[in-house]
Amino acid sequence: MAKIVCKGLTKRYDSGPPVLHPLDIEIDDGEFVVLLGPSGCGKSTMLRMIAGLEGITGGDLAIGDTVVNDLPARERNVAMVFQNYALYPHMSVYDNIAFGLRRLKTPAAEIDRRVREVAAMLNLDTLLDRKPRAMSGGQQQRAAIARAMIKTPEVFLFDEPLSNLDAKLRAQLRGDIKRLHQRLKTTTVYVTHDQLEAMTLADRVILMRGGRIEQAGTPSDLYHFPHTLFAAGFIGTPAMNLIAGMVERTDETCFVQVQGQRWALAGPRFARLQPGQKVKLAIRPNYLKVTSADDEPGSQKLPGKVELIELLGADALVTFEFAGERLTALVPASDLPELDSVVTFQFKVADLHVFDAETEQNVSLPVSRDTGATLASPPHRDTDVQRTALH
Repeated sequence: MAKIVCKGLTKRYDSGPPVLHPLDIEIDDGEFVVLLGPSGCGKSTMLRMIAGLEGITGGDLAIGDTVVNDLPARERNVAMVFQNYALYPHMSVYDNIAFGLRRLKTPAAEIDRRVREVAAMLNLDTLLDRKPRAMSGGQQQRAAIARAMIKTPEVFLFDEPLSNLDAKLRAQLRGDIKRLHQRLKTTTVYVTHDQLEAMTLADRVILMRGGRIEQAGTPSDLYHFPHTLFAAGFIGTPAMNLIAGMVERTDETCFVQVQGQRWALAGPRFARLQPGQKVKLAIRPNYLKVTSADDEPGSQKLPGKVELIELLGADALVTFEFAGERLTALVPASDLPELDSVVTFQFKVADLHVFDAETEQNVSLPVSRDTGATLASPPHRDTDVQRTALH
């Protein structure tokens, strides 16, 4: 196992624009870090630079105590699992797993012991005589993971390993990878565009955009405290609702005008808002509740006509129109409104995020009174993260 440190790491091809702008990243020994972001954000390039498959334009990359900028891939003691399995089709599962050790001239008895040990760990022990074409996609990917594991690397690298699998196999293999990391405690860097994989697997998520780090933190931090509109829209399924508004102040009270409604924003989180400031208000669908006869203290209302109902099992996603915008609410299936009915949803102001419309920065993050630094203590239980991610 080893720590990974990147200082000012950059990448560009020929005279083109930078693919990666200077990045400073530290991945602790034994940590599971997910590089998350849309296609073209630089996450796979970053992974390939760690693996030694891409050259480094600038900065330093260290694995353990060694700067590996000029070290070939075979000498970095890392193992990589690719999206397309990359198994030898003419070899059995046993031979695929054993291939790397045979190249190192490991004694046959040691190879056999380690192959069978790794195969048992990944439920492949009954499939060792099969060829890849006689296996499902999930079984092939587990074989690829076993081949990477058997070399006992200091670092595991995963490049979107679940992208070619159906939903059920993805969920199963996610669990396998999580259990594997809990058992081995090997430093792991995992690349994906799927925020569900990031939220369920990672100790820490590094959200990337345009070759830069947009935000980094625990899954709970990114879910509860998105620093930018991009982070707010990318993390969480269903996505955050966004509503345009204008800030007003009367004496010590802050308000926001939203399509004829005037919402009071009480509390120190909103102290930085300025009169006349154009903002985007963001609220997660699972924090919208169908209003009851008695309003909850500190709540605001969103009336709208129900346009669509999508049943998800125990919950349902309700799409409704408010002020010309389509918003969504995640409600219990037992509490469904009628289609085309006019329903009022309510939410707590404490669950609201406010983003500056020009800079797209979150201007409502809680701040420490002592240090002035942004706090990262979630106001809700972490089960909210898991529950919403599963949808």
